[in-house]
Amino acid sequence: MAVGNGEIRVMSYNVRSLRDDRDALVRIVRHAAPDLLCVQEGPRFLRRRQAVARLARDCGLVVIAGGGTASGLLVLGGLRVSVRRAYDELPPAASGRRAPGPAGAVVAVGGAEFAVASAQFGPTAAERPAQADELLRRLSGTGVEHRVLAGDFHESAGRPGWDRLAAELRDGYPTAPSGSEFTAPRRDPGRRPDGVFVSGRVEVLGCGVPDDVTDADYAAASDHRPVLATLRIPVG
Repeated sequence: MAVGNGEIRVMSYNVRSLRDDRDALVRIVRHAAPDLLCVQEGPRFLRRRQAVARLARDCGLVVIAGGGTASGLLVLGGLRVSVRRAYDELPPAASGRRAPGPAGAVVAVGGAEFAVASAQFGPTAAERPAQADELLRRLSGTGVEHRVLAGDFHESAGRPGWDRLAAELRDGYPTAPSGSEFTAPRRDPGRRPDGVFVSGRVEVLGCGVPDDVTDADYAAASDHRPVLATLRIPVG
């Protein structure tokens, strides 16, 4: 897909540890042609670094962040992306359970510099507001004005963790709907646990599940459908 002047494409995708139809997943990513792919539940254990590198290569991307811990969170990028710095960390465990990630980086595309992170909330709803605060703190700590947060948050608008993110960042889908909003379950999806959030001056040109992919490929590739956001980030 062609990318317009000044546009940046960010895709968020929970790939379920590549346990499904890997070829279908790669077709979906290549068709969307994102500049940045934020992965949740990527390869985590046996030979994970090799598996991550192969996934990036097959998608026509390179590994920017992630893969250093077993969190399964990754940021992959295309040739337009210049990396300023990257991180891959595990936050402190709460109540004996640890939420994954985040994995993130400060990058530049076409002269526009911004922070991007791939994240996933943990399974316990009561802990998600604190996890949201930690994600926001980590993004703010990059010292970069423009910020993009993409992930699988296990909940949707109206829930405390999601709404905590939306109080500081902007939820991309209602800002500029593009395609479907629903990402799960894989067949007949009716929930929106996945999203892309942006900071104030980032312009959202479109956000949603791409509608030019077959239901068969979506159902085969993973138990989530991806979110693709087309953004315009101010230069300077």
